[in-house]
Amino acid sequence: MFKVAVIGASGLLGRAVVRELAAETPWQVVPTAFRHGGPQQAVLDVRDAQAVNAFVEREAPDAIVLAAAERRPDVCEHDPAAARALNVDAVRRVAAAARQRGAWVLSISTDYVFDGTQPPYRIGDTPNPLNAYGHSKLEGERALLETSDKALVLRLPLLYGPIVGWHESAVTGLVPAIIASGEPGAQAAPMDAWATRYPTFTPDVAFVIRELLLRCADGEPVCGVAQWSGDEPMTKYDIAQRIAQALGVEARLLAQPSPTDATPRPRDCHLDSSRLETLGMGRRTPFDAAIRAVLDAFMRDGTQRSV
Repeated sequence: MFKVAVIGASGLLGRAVVRELAAETPWQVVPTAFRHGGPQQAVLDVRDAQAVNAFVEREAPDAIVLAAAERRPDVCEHDPAAARALNVDAVRRVAAAARQRGAWVLSISTDYVFDGTQPPYRIGDTPNPLNAYGHSKLEGERALLETSDKALVLRLPLLYGPIVGWHESAVTGLVPAIIASGEPGAQAAPMDAWATRYPTFTPDVAFVIRELLLRCADGEPVCGVAQWSGDEPMTKYDIAQRIAQALGVEARLLAQPSPTDATPRPRDCHLDSSRLETLGMGRRTPFDAAIRAVLDAFMRDGTQRSV
């Protein structure tokens, strides 16, 4: 039976991938986590070479989805060594272990490998990251492809999806400020209206990853670099307006037309998804429908959790 290891299965994207594979395939799925694992997840620290080698040797997966990463730009900026340990060294380590097994590896990268000045970005366009996060992910791409010729980098933009806490995505992370701004006498919540983002629903990404795994299982793995992105451009101010509407909150929002983040961020890194589209892959759920489902589920089930 085809066997898939999902490394980083407790995270925002990893959970969506495991859910998609469990529901839609007969394959054996081995999820791993580090800090937030559950009873069905193997504990694995991808920074530990011996542990990675032992895991791959023991489980002998046919494919590995590597979704573990340090994805917070501000954290990467302040601790680039820690970011490199997860985003570069761990990728090389997993790729080397997979190569010994003959397993295909899919590693997640980001639109932040580009500088945001000339969108849309095609696969062959020259990267030029503006911050430590983008640099670490670009180095991770190179580490993967230098280590294994049976591997795929999948670049993704801003992600959102089913959550265990508002903080899991920069999209849902806006919710507390949106709600607070609607309280009587509250000040307007400032929201970035400078950078254009393309929020992408994690179940849609999981659907794409399953399609890629199907090709791998059929002996036709997709290798090199691919990109997938939502197709609705919006600033955080736009996102906040649509979240407020979904919540039924009369939010007071202040559009900020200039960048205010201490960590430099690109203005528009729209990713061209034509390689996967040409292969007949992909699914895009409209933002308003997807965010309403995420908010409804969390407000119903998640607000009582300790996260």
